[in-house]
Amino acid sequence: MTNTRRLSTIAILSALSFVLMYFDFPLLPAAAFLRIEFSILPVLVGLVVLDLPAALGVLFLRSLLKILLNNQGVSTYIGLPMNIVALGVFVLAFGLIWKKERTTMRFVLASLAGTIGLTLAMLVLNYVYAVPLYAKFANFDIENILGLSNYLLAMVLPFNLIEGVIFAISFWLLFVLLKPTLKYYER
Repeated sequence: MTNTRRLSTIAILSALSFVLMYFDFPLLPAAAFLRIEFSILPVLVGLVVLDLPAALGVLFLRSLLKILLNNQGVSTYIGLPMNIVALGVFVLAFGLIWKKERTTMRFVLASLAGTIGLTLAMLVLNYVYAVPLYAKFANFDIENILGLSNYLLAMVLPFNLIEGVIFAISFWLLFVLLKPTLKYYER
């Protein structure tokens, strides 16, 4: 693949990923502010057709587009770095476990590793980063409202576990549907 084609593919996947960020919805009714969106799918397609650095490039470029074109203030500045880390961990699991040997068993293993990694990253980031910053800059002190352990164990933990499973299933379906086409682009 030429360098121009590689950069064009990264740009197109980043734009598609950015557009998918607009379509988000809550998973847990009790935590409507925890929302899922499918911007990870073009990132994972970038992993399939290119490589891990390119997939992470798609992730960072779509995040830059979010900051420049759809910035929602404090929630973007606090939430977007967490999103980058969590999705980066998920993509990294697929890049290290599944990319080299694309078997169903390795896909399941990558899905488990990615989901657990994403969940642990979000638990830690919420504890040390998001909860204190939202309390300070958005006057949303979840620790006083619900209690930190209640929030982490009853909302963040199940949300991210469900999100990881949804990401894995969605990517599997997309990969199966696009497999005939992707084989012409794969590296």
